[in-house]
Amino acid sequence: MITLSANLIAILIYTAAAIYFGSQFARQKSFQPSQLLSTAALGLIAHGIGVYGISVSGSSLNFSLFSASSLIFWVINAIVLISSLKKELHNLFLLLFPLSAISVIASITATNPEWQHSLSYTIAAHVILSILAYSLLTIASLQALILAYQNHALKNKSRIANARLLPPLQTMESLLFELLWVGEILLTLAILSGFYFLEDMFAQHLVHKTVFALSAWFIYALLLWGRHQMGWRGTKAIRWALAGFICLMLAYFGSKLVLEIILNRV
Repeated sequence: MITLSANLIAILIYTAAAIYFGSQFARQKSFQPSQLLSTAALGLIAHGIGVYGISVSGSSLNFSLFSASSLIFWVINAIVLISSLKKELHNLFLLLFPLSAISVIASITATNPEWQHSLSYTIAAHVILSILAYSLLTIASLQALILAYQNHALKNKSRIANARLLPPLQTMESLLFELLWVGEILLTLAILSGFYFLEDMFAQHLVHKTVFALSAWFIYALLLWGRHQMGWRGTKAIRWALAGFICLMLAYFGSKLVLEIILNRV
């Protein structure tokens, strides 16, 4: 009952915040970062209680598709909230509030309890690295989307006022590449630790996940090289960042979708 109540409260907070702040932004009205952060903190507390009740059972963790997505969005919100104390990342909550509400709704309506697993410390370390990598690179992708919106708004006179509500373009681009660097490092560690547990790629149904994870790694590596050596920025950087994210999501959520929904395997 506590788990369900906490998740419902989180949904209410996230949905109300998405409607309020989204309408404020659409009407080109500014709002204080403290408003976003305090609302996010309240949602994060309720969401945390809810996701703990769904995902944790004794020494076991539930890694079904929708339970994992709710956990990842909780981690993303926590990282953005903490980072916003020093960096201008609070605007990401404009995208995170509705996405978080959807992830919580999915977790309480479609979580599969059969995906409950006991984890050793070594596997738990791999899982934590993977979640952190996915979370940071998701944040980077959301940052890329906002950057794309800024580029478009600056070329569209009717949207210039909206663009001015966001931090300067150069600041947003610098934050994007900071996130990509940290995310790529964590993704490297997650992939290396994953190979440690790899026994039979086909028997473990990990071919799809491995191919797409490595593809994402190479795309991000090429983007970071292009930034350092060729000065890539703007639209080119945004496209490469989103391409890497698509591969990464296919690696994790794509494999889970196939196994759980289509093949119905645990």
